[in-house]
Amino acid sequence: MVSHLNAASCPLLVVKVGSSLLVEPDGRVRRGWIETLVADIAARHSAGQRIIIVSSGAIALGARRLGLEKGGRASLSDAQASASVGQIILSGLWAGLLEAKGLTAAQMLVTLDDLEDRRRYLNIAATLDRLLGAGAVPVINENDSVATQEIRFGDNDRLAARVAQAAGASEVVLLSDVDGLYDRNPADPEAQIVPQVKRIDGKIRAMVAGGSSSGMGSGGMESKLDAADIATRAGIGLAIASGLRDHPLAALDADAAATWFAPREGANARKAWLGGRLTVKGRILVDAGAVSALGNGSSLLPAGAVSVQGDFRRGDVVDVVGPDGDVLARGLSEYDAAEALLICGKRSGELAAILGTVPRSVLVHRDQLVLL
Repeated sequence: MVSHLNAASCPLLVVKVGSSLLVEPDGRVRRGWIETLVADIAARHSAGQRIIIVSSGAIALGARRLGLEKGGRASLSDAQASASVGQIILSGLWAGLLEAKGLTAAQMLVTLDDLEDRRRYLNIAATLDRLLGAGAVPVINENDSVATQEIRFGDNDRLAARVAQAAGASEVVLLSDVDGLYDRNPADPEAQIVPQVKRIDGKIRAMVAGGSSSGMGSGGMESKLDAADIATRAGIGLAIASGLRDHPLAALDADAAATWFAPREGANARKAWLGGRLTVKGRILVDAGAVSALGNGSSLLPAGAVSVQGDFRRGDVVDVVGPDGDVLARGLSEYDAAEALLICGKRSGELAAILGTVPRSVLVHRDQLVLL
């Protein structure tokens, strides 16, 4: 089951570490456990595998140092202040432990907007490539000290998947306080872990109870499924595994319990970036004919559109919504929302008279669209 995690088949691995694994409920660092994880990372690095760490814990660490209640999450300003203090502690912790194993840590703080903007996304990819080529171990966290409620990832699960996309990783391992996805509420004695998921559909989503069991982080199983969807759409495998044991990566090598999400075949880098975006500016509602055409690989034509929602501009990301209300595709709009509304349901020959200009023939081009 885990042979694909070795250096030969997985030259670059992203490991996300949850807050509850790094920090005790009282805010103390779980240093002994982290040392076992670093030992695993060092062993893999020696074998030729490169590792990126996506680390939570800054808010919890900073809140303890500042004496703030509710783990620093009583308000956005408390979280930002806690992160400012905690990032120094967290980066120092990782740098010291990695250095003890002969490895160089490199800190990167990013926001959602950094990975949603195509140019900054590519800049992050270039920086990661250079760091990994130089033998460093990037340690990445969301920049909670400046992120606002509107632009935050809200958890590091999805951040890890987006980073894996940018870096071109082969696999992602989400280490958390759960050992995988269960077929029902894990509190149910009949609950069984789901060992492998080939596709995330409504049945898989229905298994999610939601919420962070530790109460310390901001993610839950729903965010882990979102992360798996982002990663697998980019052709990257993902595992949800427990970090409540020492040497958690070595445990995976020994076939410890986990849920593995299979990567999709035929992934396209740009379309994976589109499909994984978390901020969407608007929606284009389409008819059944458009649904069929899109399924056959066509662009979205004005004739198939019924209406638009939102205030988007040309080049913004929009969702394409079918008659049943389900989001079936995501892409870059060729028109502003006001223009798109004017030409909904119109044939190509009618567009010039309506817009008064030489029109673009599609609302969303197939090269800038990904089916969800």
